[in-house]
Amino acid sequence: MVYNVKIFGIVQGVGFRPFIDRLAKRFKLNGSVANRGSYVEIFVEGSSAIVEDFCSAIKNEAPPRAIIIDIVKNIFTAFDKNFVDFKIIESEHESGDIFVSPDIAICDKCQTELFDINNRRYLHPFINCTDCGPRLTIMKKMPYDRERTSMKNFPMCDKCHEEYHDLKSRRYDAQPVCCNDCGPEVFILDGKEKGADSIKKARRIIKNGGIIAIKGIGGFHLACDAANFETVENLRKLKHRPSKPFAIMLRKNFTTNEIFNKFETQKPIILIPKSDLNIEIAENVAPNNNKLGVMLPYTPLYLLIFDYPDDISDFPNALIMTSGNISGAPLATTDDEARNDLSKICDAILTHNRDILIRADDSVMDTFENEPYMIRRSRGFAPLPIHVNYSKNISVLAIGGELKNTFCLSKNNLFYLSPYIGDLTNLQTVEALKNSVKRLMELLEINPKVIACDLHPVYHSTQIAEELAREFNTKIIKVQHHYAHILSCMAENNFNDKVIGVAFDGTGYGIDETIWGGEFIIADTNGFERIDFITPFTQAGGDKSSIEGWRNAISIIFDIIGNVNETKKIAATLNLADESKINGQLFLLQNNINCVKSTSAGRLFDAVSAILGLCNVSTFEGEAAMKLQYNAEHVEQNSLLIDTSSTLKIFKNILQRRLNGENVQQLAFDFHLALANYIVETCKKIHDEHKILTVALSGGVFQNTLLLKLTIDKLQSHGFNVLRHKLVPPNDGGICLGQALAASKIESTLL
Repeated sequence: MVYNVKIFGIVQGVGFRPFIDRLAKRFKLNGSVANRGSYVEIFVEGSSAIVEDFCSAIKNEAPPRAIIIDIVKNIFTAFDKNFVDFKIIESEHESGDIFVSPDIAICDKCQTELFDINNRRYLHPFINCTDCGPRLTIMKKMPYDRERTSMKNFPMCDKCHEEYHDLKSRRYDAQPVCCNDCGPEVFILDGKEKGADSIKKARRIIKNGGIIAIKGIGGFHLACDAANFETVENLRKLKHRPSKPFAIMLRKNFTTNEIFNKFETQKPIILIPKSDLNIEIAENVAPNNNKLGVMLPYTPLYLLIFDYPDDISDFPNALIMTSGNISGAPLATTDDEARNDLSKICDAILTHNRDILIRADDSVMDTFENEPYMIRRSRGFAPLPIHVNYSKNISVLAIGGELKNTFCLSKNNLFYLSPYIGDLTNLQTVEALKNSVKRLMELLEINPKVIACDLHPVYHSTQIAEELAREFNTKIIKVQHHYAHILSCMAENNFNDKVIGVAFDGTGYGIDETIWGGEFIIADTNGFERIDFITPFTQAGGDKSSIEGWRNAISIIFDIIGNVNETKKIAATLNLADESKINGQLFLLQNNINCVKSTSAGRLFDAVSAILGLCNVSTFEGEAAMKLQYNAEHVEQNSLLIDTSSTLKIFKNILQRRLNGENVQQLAFDFHLALANYIVETCKKIHDEHKILTVALSGGVFQNTLLLKLTIDKLQSHGFNVLRHKLVPPNDGGICLGQALAASKIESTLL
């Protein structure tokens, strides 16, 4: 009897067809296996019992990088001839749900071969196998075969061709397979060095205190010695990045933190306490921060940068490995982009001739209670879909946020989040977004019926949505920012009942055309109702107020006191700004010039950070809040009782105690605790009226794991069920998921 078996999930690019081939031969089954674009299809001829055991083995013994979503088995009555053996046959296109493998970090076996002098791939910068190597970033379209990837440009040599067709080989049917004789080549851009000489030159530059740009899997990095204070300082000046922490890459796992073991196939940047690191790095790598972003080498080229056998001794154990872009621009992926954007920052550019078809920056992950807490979801995770079993079968493109942009494509209950794009304040990033949208639409075979975007009328993201809607001849649905935050949290948790949504962030355009950012809403997929919000305050100074926290501090002080001279006195005492700036800010406030009413929790954090003398002006987004959290985590948790009936009363308490000379770190903690108490008390009031016991926490403010823990602990102690993010960012990098879910629901009601 002939059976047709369809396997859905991450089953392409992970060695699945060779696995099926070997398994079928073990069970002595004849038939075939092929990629069908959206799934793997198997025909097998055998008894019901043997085929059932065969299917069980597929599920239980699948390759380590595979993710099986479903196995569908049916008797195939239309087959009119017997099979004589089992074969991998030519892939064919067929529409349906598509699961694209993310790029996979180098596996242990390839790493061993890389440094085995007797192996023919010794020191090969592009060594890979069915268990590791590039996937998403080299794909043109599905099904996943070599001719539909950027490896098409590198015909296999005879030996690689033999391995590719050898059932016993680890590279059997591995699409990116190559070696030193037939694979891509590394070289110094606009230089004479190629191959080994180019890697040696890169190592010499790093060893001698220089900066090198390196082309990785999803884009370029800028690398230098993380222990060299002067070099790190030079990189900060060249990249116009005065204080934002740099990520580092370690030669090996010099940490006591076990979280790295959980993400061996992705190797994201993971934020860990500095105390967990067993080697020294320069203090200016992550100044005024108790955490450090750390990753391990995930490509053979990066391993070779650390350990190439040359005459260099004592090569650094830790390298700065930061995104290869200029401020505001997207990650460079081509030689031309690297030449134009990076050549003035680095001493040389180490590149290669394998094209990057989809850019993918490094993922960044914090931890919360020993679980992942995603900050930037990209390489290693995108475009794995989020499955939402209550969504409608509507194809949607959600453009995402203005900052930390990612977009989402949805189809058949699957929501595919893109790799990280960046901030849409730069024309290059806008173009990168539009190009990436079209590339993923083609790869995932999704033609959106509707486009979702933010409610803000002048955001670049809104303009892009309108442009693409005209190009694709589709309609637009605009989704309120904080509602999208809460829906993204609900979708990640596959939760479909009403929730009390607590959305705390920096800026979001409200339905009343004011600035929201500290919101309590009742939400489900049918819509939302704004129930409460933090005490509104005057936000003066336009865009500058999102950077210069002292402006928000003066505004809130003036709102509380209402007296110009007293406000001036307090501002001068706290050294918030010089006299002329203080006078200028008060002039705006008195005359209602460039002023808006705001409920921004993010700006409240900035104001508290300023009055505590921690950060008056931020040089990167979230700096003031980061310093506030850092200081709050350095005290014993014993606090005075604070009136938490409003956020202005919390601010007033912290202000008075600061003027009285109390300990800044204690005040920083007390602010976090008081805000958590305020959130809980507000949720209790909403529950008393609406009888909802589930709270969803989202928004960039909840990247603050201290506030998150205090809030969750207190909510749970009062009987609330709490939804939080894990692998979808709470910040604007996750709102595309909520936008897509909202648009899917709205559009389905119109059908």
